[in-house]
Amino acid sequence: MLTYQDYQNYDGAKVDFIKKAINEYKSSELYKTACDADMYDKQKNLTIMKLVQKLFSLNGRATENFTASNNRIASNFFNRLNVQRCTYLLGNGISFPSNENENIKNKFGEKFDTVMQEAGYNALIHGVSYLFWANDRLYCFKATEIVPLYDEHSGALMAVVRFWQIAGNKPLSVTFYESDGYTDYEENEEKVLVAKKAKESYIVKATFSKAYGIEIVGKENYNALPIIPLWGSRLKQSTLVGLRAAIDSYDLIRSGFANDLTDCAQIYWILENYGGMEDEDLQRFRDRILLNHIATADTADGGRIVPYAQDIPYQAREQYLQTIRAEIYEGFGGLDVHTIAAGATNDHIDAAYQPLDENADDFEKQIIECVQRIGELIGLNNEEATPLFKRNRISNQSELTDMVLQAAQYLDDETVLRHLPFITVDEVKNILSRKAAEEQKQVIDMRA
Repeated sequence: MLTYQDYQNYDGAKVDFIKKAINEYKSSELYKTACDADMYDKQKNLTIMKLVQKLFSLNGRATENFTASNNRIASNFFNRLNVQRCTYLLGNGISFPSNENENIKNKFGEKFDTVMQEAGYNALIHGVSYLFWANDRLYCFKATEIVPLYDEHSGALMAVVRFWQIAGNKPLSVTFYESDGYTDYEENEEKVLVAKKAKESYIVKATFSKAYGIEIVGKENYNALPIIPLWGSRLKQSTLVGLRAAIDSYDLIRSGFANDLTDCAQIYWILENYGGMEDEDLQRFRDRILLNHIATADTADGGRIVPYAQDIPYQAREQYLQTIRAEIYEGFGGLDVHTIAAGATNDHIDAAYQPLDENADDFEKQIIECVQRIGELIGLNNEEATPLFKRNRISNQSELTDMVLQAAQYLDDETVLRHLPFITVDEVKNILSRKAAEEQKQVIDMRA
């Protein structure tokens, strides 16, 4: 993978470096894994899709078995587990420490929660996603469309090449983001990248008047590249790594079981003392059996027709599927709701959530660091830009509510509301405001 120093030391034209960077990135392990992750996310198991049943001759040559069933049953583990981890942490949105003078969250722009949830999910399945601060709101870029150029010494992201192409016969579009602005490019008919216009600044200041309309009065840039990487974990790799082999094994066993059931759910006929029949005679016999369900046998000379059916052994495969399913959840650190009995206490529920909590802690750390860096671009310090989360988990709500209310006399109203399981973080402020307004109205009525 090329670095920012490679870009600075490149002797050729900038467009040539951009194309070289895109081509090298497409051959990288990160990009290939991200593309595979997109397929598994869509429940398209690449291993199952390429499965071809074969026959081997006596000399060892393999040929495709066209007569065998080829059911290809792909599971949805990858999407299910990643959705669970993402929504567990981000399903209730992100909040910030309360501030009496202003709402910190509004500074991160509209649709902040949905953009962060999209970026978080892409970071999990691809290993990383990128958040672009465009002066008033965030945008999410996928790892499959971004070529990062890191500094070889500090590891900081110094520049980014974003590329997209809606079809192979359509022109390639590119935006090159640098700390001092961005440039848009598009391929011409000769497949050469051409700049649409000169490099643009990230911040454009304008005024409006009836006489002159909108006028550009100034252009500025941020003190750093306004694109921040969001990693899915400290490992900085896709969740498909390690999980893929287990999913493939599960899908192959299940598909193979379905194929066996299909192939063996037939009656096989043994014809005794009919050795003089040619293949064509046997075919006509089989067709007559399938059509009329009647066969004649000359038993005078010992001829006999015997039907046979096969019983498929399933216990071992069924046990294996249950075992590998449990190992997939355990290895990923997911919550299998089937392991929680109805009416379980919060102690049992908390124990079941422990693996999910451990991985969510790592994911939460990555999000906090990313949001804090976005806050620096906005002009917030780390304390103001430290996000708060309310994890989206099932619980014995009655038991948890009773516990909070028992301690309510020792706590303030805001703390009580924040710990109630059925109230989201964003609802707390509105509830407190309405409650304060009602109390003030009661005081006024009493004085009147």
